[in-house]
Amino acid sequence: MYSYNNLWKKMIDLGMERKDLMRRAGISATTLTRMKQGSAISYDVCRRICEVIDCSPEDIIEYVE
Repeated sequence: MYSYNNLWKKMIDLGMERKDLMRRAGISATTLTRMKQGSAISYDVCRRICEVIDCSPEDIIEYVE
């Protein structure tokens, strides 16, 4: 399982809503739902999110057992 808690916190710090992330990173509602559930996302999606919020993957995704 993956945790995206750091991403949600970073978005709060930036004043960004999830719909803004979807629009700016070009991700679907389905992908966002998968992230909320702790599922893996593709590297391409991760890269686009990182470009939008100016971070690296290890800043926003954490693997938890």
